[in-house]
Formats: sequence, C-alpha cells, structure tokens
Amino acid sequence: MSVWKAVNWNRPDDDFTDTFWKQNMMQFWTDEEIPLSDDQMSWLTLSHDERELYMKVLGGLTLLDTVQGGVGMPKILEWVDGLQRKAVLGFMGMMEQIHAKSYSSIFTTLASTEEIDNIFSWIESNRCLQIKAETISQYYNGIKTREDLYLAMAASVLLESYLFYSGFFYPLYLAGQGKMTSSGEVINLILRDESIHGLYIGMLAQEIYAQLDENEQQSAFDKLQSLIRNLHSNEELYTEELYQSVGLTDEVKAFIRYNANKAFMNLGLEPIFPEEDINPIVLNGISTRTKQHDFFSKKGNGYVRTLHVEALTDRDFLFDF
Repeated sequence: MSVWKAVNWNRPDDDFTDTFWKQNMMQFWTDEEIPLSDDQMSWLTLSHDERELYMKVLGGLTLLDTVQGGVGMPKILEWVDGLQRKAVLGFMGMMEQIHAKSYSSIFTTLASTEEIDNIFSWIESNRCLQIKAETISQYYNGIKTREDLYLAMAASVLLESYLFYSGFFYPLYLAGQGKMTSSGEVINLILRDESIHGLYIGMLAQEIYAQLDENEQQSAFDKLQSLIRNLHSNEELYTEELYQSVGLTDEVKAFIRYNANKAFMNLGLEPIFPEEDINPIVLNGISTRTKQHDFFSKKGNGYVRTLHVEALTDRDFLFDF
C-alpha cells in the first residue's frame, strides 16, 4: 500500500514557491468585481471593424486560457515534484479559468447572443488559432521524460508570456486612449497574473534543464528553437488576419516580438529578436503608475479587492463639528 503525503507548508519545497503562493493570493480577483457595464457607451463609438476585432481577440484569448487551465497546468502539475509547487500550479490553473470566464462576461455585457455564438464558431474554424492551441497541447500531452517536461514547461511559458499578447494588444491600445477602460482593467489584471505564471514556470523549467545531460540539453534547445519558429510564423499570419482592417499589423508584430524576448528571458535564455520600439500607448498599458507588468506587481489601476464589509448604521452619519 502506497503512503500518501500531505502538503506541509512548514517545510518549504524551495526558497521561492511560498513567495509565489502569497503573490498569487494577493492578486486574486474575479470578473464580478469589475463594473463592465461602464464600457457600453464606449462600445457604441467603435466602428464595425473595431468591434469585430475586439470580439475576435477576446475569443482567441478565451481558447488559449481554456487550454492552459484545462490541459496545461494540470499536466505540468502531475509531473512536478513538490506538493507546494503542485498547489501553486493548481491555483494558477484556477486563475486561467477565471480569465476565460472574464472574457465571456465582457461578451455578455457588449454583444447579443447571436454575436457571441458567432465568435465561438469563429474560434473553432480559425486555422491559425487552432494551430496555436493544438501545437501547445501536444507538448502538454506528450510528457514522458524529463526533457519532455522541460519542453512542456517552455511551451507553457511561450503561451503565457508570448502567444497571449497579440490578443492583449488591442484592448490595451483602446484603453490607453480612454476607450473600453473597464474591459481594459480586466486585461491589466490578467496581464499581472500571466506575468507571474510565466516567471514561475520559467524558473521550474530552468531547474529541469539543469538536470538534463549535455546531449539532452542540446536536443531540448534545438526543439525549442524549432517550436518558436513555427509558432512565430503562425502568429504573424494570425496578426495579419486580425489587424489588417484597422491598420495595426506592423505594430502588433513588433509587440509580439518584444514578448517573445520576454518569454525566452523567463526561461533564462537570450532574447531572440533585436530590440525595437513598441507602440507607446500599449507599452504604457503594461507599465503605468498604478501597475507594473512584472513580478511583485500589485493589483493595479486603483483596483482594490474588498475584504471587510460592514453595514452602514445611523451612527455613521453623526459628525462632530
């Protein structure tokens, strides 16, 4: 009979997992806490092409979050040693589901049932989007060795720190101009989560990579290079398809290259693209006075989750002058 162990938070798995647990808890939020109805008037000012693009980028993000929450985190969690690490990954997987649900909340606020159904049909028929989901899922479902685990973690980092960003660009771009700001706040909160998700799994991946022998490391590195080439070619096609109608294709491509570099740095690797200028509105959207797109960032844009609520009484309206 096997011996089942209980997670013991009094004996740390390592010197960083407890910190990530606390940071995840600090950042916890739900979509019900954001007043999305505030965007309804702003939505009416957008053109048909702008609305269609907004719905499609959120649809794409919904699919990727569904894959990450339902496949990626559970598969990686299964293979990771350390019960505290499993707990952190489980929490992150739950947050991915909240991210996916938050997009549906935005849809419900802005669109009709027919329009929403059309977006979910588009998700299933869009070739570039399906390639993204299938490519990443193959790494999650193919774990058999330590090298496979490293590549699954690397694929996860690419999803969290790179592939999401063609979708994040447009909500950030509009919110930076004072449009769709409540939905933009949801994106900011999701960005904050994805930032620490990519960093944490990147740290775990670097540990696994260090345990591989020289030949395994070279094999894993070569496969990672092949993966990013395939993903980036597909991502450029996806970007052209979505953003051509609003004239932002080149700026989005620069943004995804920027985030591909960040993903590689999360894996402890050198950036793969030259440094270049990013649209300042979008760059400001991931680094503002009240929020920072990095680890140890707090809930931003003035967002504070209510923890203690007390009912008002007559006494609250008695003032001493």
